[in-house]
Order: sequence, then C-alpha cells, then structure tokens
Amino acid sequence: MANRFDAVLFDAGGVLVLPDPAVLAPLIAYYGGDHRHEAYVRAHYAGMAAKSAATVGESDWTHYNETYLAHLSVPEEHRDTALNVLTHVKSNAHLWRHPIAGAATALREFVSRGVPIGVVSNASGQIESTLRLSGICQVGPGPHAEVRCVIDSHVVGIEKPDPRIFDHALVHFEGIDRSRIAYVGDSLIMDVRGARAAGLVPVLVDPFDDAVDHSVDRIHSLDELLNLL
Repeated sequence: MANRFDAVLFDAGGVLVLPDPAVLAPLIAYYGGDHRHEAYVRAHYAGMAAKSAATVGESDWTHYNETYLAHLSVPEEHRDTALNVLTHVKSNAHLWRHPIAGAATALREFVSRGVPIGVVSNASGQIESTLRLSGICQVGPGPHAEVRCVIDSHVVGIEKPDPRIFDHALVHFEGIDRSRIAYVGDSLIMDVRGARAAGLVPVLVDPFDDAVDHSVDRIHSLDELLNLL
C-alpha cells in the first residue's frame, strides 16, 4: 500500500467519529449493559462487520444494531427492550459525533505533510457541521484540519456504494488520478465496494481484525496510514 496514493478521502462514521458512548452508555447500562467507553467502540466495529457480512445497504441497520447490543452484555430478559431503545436512539444521525481517538491529530498531520484530503460520507445533511463542531476538520481555513470538501450523501442525492458519489469529491482533486486516491472507510459494502467501483484505492479501518479473511488493505488506525507515506 505504501506510495500508492497522492491524496486521501475519508468516510466519517467509524473513521473520524463514532456513535456517542456518552449518550448510549447510560441508556444501555440502565438495562444492565456495559457502561465502559471501550465496549461501545468495539461494538461499533463488530456491528459494521455484521452489516457487511449480511451484504445489506445503507438503509438496513438491523444486523448492526443486534450485533452492537450483543457486545454490551445486556441480560437476556432486557435485551428486546434495550434493542428497541438502541434502535430508536441510533436512528438520529446527530448521534454520530464522538471523535475517534487520534483522528483529528492524524488529519492535521496529513495536511502538514501536504497530502490533499477530503470527506465522503453517507449522512443526513449534518456531517459537515458535525465534523466542525467535534473538532475534526472543516472545509477551508479554520482551527481544525483543512479539507478540500465534505460530501454528504443527503446533500448530493447519491449514497455509497454508488460510485457516482465520489465524483462530487474528485472535482476538488483535479490533476490527481483517481487510481492514486485512497478512500478510507469501515464498511466492506458501502466503502470498499464503492471505492473500487469508482477506481479509488480502498483502505478498511479494521481495529479488531474483523475482516482479516478479506482481500483488502486494512489498517488499525489512521496512524498506520500516516506511517506509509
């Protein structure tokens, strides 16, 4: 993977931000579930692996939610109720706001090294504001890492894995061949499949080796990608 790209596009969920454990933990702990922050981080990636294994699209989060809850040690007698609560709360796109440790620092380092970067996310019209408020990045100059674009599927009317969503980002990377642009995501279906169809270099964030049996470049954190530059 080293020296295979000249620019990087990032997904938001699972790469830069996660569903906020500060919101979810009290709700699930009420039903006897885990209250530890790290349990909710693990639950996300397990949920994404289950969603990918089911080969379902953006609109179906059933497998994700069920697997997510299964990693939070809710007693059997409360699981149905806890799942209903989780499903209801997680349907709010604004919950995806908790910065992933090291993500903001990594983006600033990409910028400091002169690597052009941007964001392409399946979202609900909120992700550009969320990334700014969460201290991750903004389009143009500002206090955080400067990205060339934040493409929100709701705004442009196309969602991954449809490769056409990347066209809205690539106009901001003129002069760089798409085969030299990495796309970093956490979904084998939406991100890896979509990026490949668009002619980009897919890179999967897989901190717990859930996709070890899949043929795709994997990283545990954005620091690993930095180390390849």
